[in-house]
Amino acid sequence: MSREASSDTFESPPLWQQLRACSQALQAVKQGSNHSLALNKVEPRLRAGVQALLFAVLREWGRTQAIRQYLVNRQPPPAVDALLCIGLALSIPDDSAMYPAHTLVNQLVEAAKRDPATRAQAAFINACVRRFGREKASCLQSVSNQLPARWNHPAWWIKAVQHDHPHDWSTLLQASLQPAPMAVRVNRREIPREALQHAWQEQGVASQAIGEDGLLLQQARAVQALPGFAQGWFSVQDAGAQLAAQLLLQVAKPRGASNLRVLDACAAPGGKTAHMLEIADMDLLALEIDAQRCELIHQNLQRLGLQASVKCADAALPETWWDGRLFDAILLDAPCTASGIVRRHPDIPWLRRQTDIAALANQQKALLNALWPLLAPGGHLLYCTCSFFKQEGVEQIEAFRSNNTDVVLLPSPGQLIPGKASNTRTLSDNLIGEHDGFFYALLQRQAAGN
Repeated sequence: MSREASSDTFESPPLWQQLRACSQALQAVKQGSNHSLALNKVEPRLRAGVQALLFAVLREWGRTQAIRQYLVNRQPPPAVDALLCIGLALSIPDDSAMYPAHTLVNQLVEAAKRDPATRAQAAFINACVRRFGREKASCLQSVSNQLPARWNHPAWWIKAVQHDHPHDWSTLLQASLQPAPMAVRVNRREIPREALQHAWQEQGVASQAIGEDGLLLQQARAVQALPGFAQGWFSVQDAGAQLAAQLLLQVAKPRGASNLRVLDACAAPGGKTAHMLEIADMDLLALEIDAQRCELIHQNLQRLGLQASVKCADAALPETWWDGRLFDAILLDAPCTASGIVRRHPDIPWLRRQTDIAALANQQKALLNALWPLLAPGGHLLYCTCSFFKQEGVEQIEAFRSNNTDVVLLPSPGQLIPGKASNTRTLSDNLIGEHDGFFYALLQRQAAGN
């Protein structure tokens, strides 16, 4: 995988360098950093290969920890443990192994020798990984009864998924461990989807149409290398995420002769903001509480040739940013556990805590309560999360409806489960196909007296 991500022009860096950088990134994740921040500290020439290695390790993390405990009585120092676990994780697959066993072991030892923090333990790492290679079948059998080892998620996460999805839990967990396909959203203001697809085909980039504006690439590519990126012809966006703008705008209508007035309440990095602007003319306010992420919105809109008002503000505190004019439509893509996008962010289950679900559900409730009064009578609010936990989805909406008599739930996709075909007939006859995990609820504010 790291070889595929490298440039055709330059020789791939030595594997030991990638393994050492992966060890540093893994240690950062274990200390609570998300993988994006950890990878940002990796030098650019190594980053693609290190990400491939890190993702492969994290997708085997539950099993890897159990194997290390089986092989080693006492947990080694952090740097040694990280390099050892990388070697074990990459040794688990047989047919799909990234590197031949002898190459991996040799390069692990080289990586250990090159780092003062692991140099003295190079022989120990070598012995452990080679022993696992010899005893793989019996070792895997010995740890197979442990939930995290069997499903490569924390035990509490597995039990929560089983509770919320008693019929689909195994499908959901298995799908979360698979690499996600690359989907893009075509900017219909700049180029017809068929024209972009044809241009890519001429460059040897195969794709298929999905949904209203999407293309699913047959093979993932570096986005900057795809024809049309710099010109704003497309954006990378999962097929499930592309539903948001279409669901909201198919029902939203301006009051009187004025433009549609829309609020994107938690907008960064701006993908759904841009999609709404690509579909229709509107007066759009995009809010984001983080200043750095606000800059991402500006950058994305500029590349795509779109304009919106962007404010750095807390959507839950309208008194700090609202001008008193009601909105025709509100998109609330609420902060959540991100459990539905684990296949793109395999560190998520290992960074989350069990208490995060309830804490985030309280934050979602506060946002709903704060934003609902800002919606004009007859207006629409689309609530969505990239989660499959019911506290963040159906239970959140059921509680909100029970506490507000002016809420009407319109036909909505509800829960989209990755790895399971979803018939989103609430939107159109164009099915979205492969997608991440999302929850969607389309709400209308009933006018007084209705």
